[in-house]
Amino acid sequence: MVSDAVLARLRGMLNDVAAQFAARLPDEGEGALNSSADQVDALAKQLATDASLLGYLHTVAIEGLLTERLEQRASIDPILSPLWQELIASTDPMIAEIAMQALAAQSRFMQAQRRMQHPMGEMPPDTLERALEVLARAPSISNPADAERAIGLLKSDYDEAESRAGQIARLVTAMRGGTIVALELEHAGFALFASALADRTAQPRERAVLACHKRQGARLALSLRAAGLDTAAIERQFLTLEPEEQAPYGLTNLSVETARALLLQSGTPGVQPELS
Repeated sequence: MVSDAVLARLRGMLNDVAAQFAARLPDEGEGALNSSADQVDALAKQLATDASLLGYLHTVAIEGLLTERLEQRASIDPILSPLWQELIASTDPMIAEIAMQALAAQSRFMQAQRRMQHPMGEMPPDTLERALEVLARAPSISNPADAERAIGLLKSDYDEAESRAGQIARLVTAMRGGTIVALELEHAGFALFASALADRTAQPRERAVLACHKRQGARLALSLRAAGLDTAAIERQFLTLEPEEQAPYGLTNLSVETARALLLQSGTPGVQPELS
């Protein structure tokens, strides 16, 4: 889970988040720390001390890389999947509008991933709050009032409903029982697939993303069974995600209810990346 590609994106996103915060600090003149690359670097190092923030950005990096890998290996469009096209063309104007807005957010996400960036407005509320708390304590900020003003500006611009995760969640909710079709990865694309899997299994979306990593086969199988897929459908998703990895045996005898119970009992997967 911690490859060189993941670490590179993680460092890039930490620097980008630090730069967004530094840009809202007052300019104290030429050569001042908060208007220089040194300030961004100091803030990024401060962010890297927080395990929860690192875990979140680690998951974002994995999603970006998995999406790109699926495009290269299985020709799955990272933005406009067949299912997304169908939703945009829906006769229900509300679904069509939400699908268009979510599609634009997905396009921005992929652009940001290629640039190794992550807008703070895309963070979940708890993650954003944590990041701001960490930044406010940065030793490189000499005036606490400056940090408070920067935090106020960032919070005033924040709207969870406008984030990519928020918009895709709205789209999945609008699909109602039709979310089962979003569990066909080749048809739905990775973003809709992960959100639908999280919705149908009552998991955080980040956990559903991590379940798709090649070393999390058991969790993915449990998640897909808990979401209501049969053995044949589960095997198709495994073949798409990781052709060399087979779905675990015994799924036929595992009820949906048992799979959900096992999933609830299991811990959160993942490896805590360390930046040196």
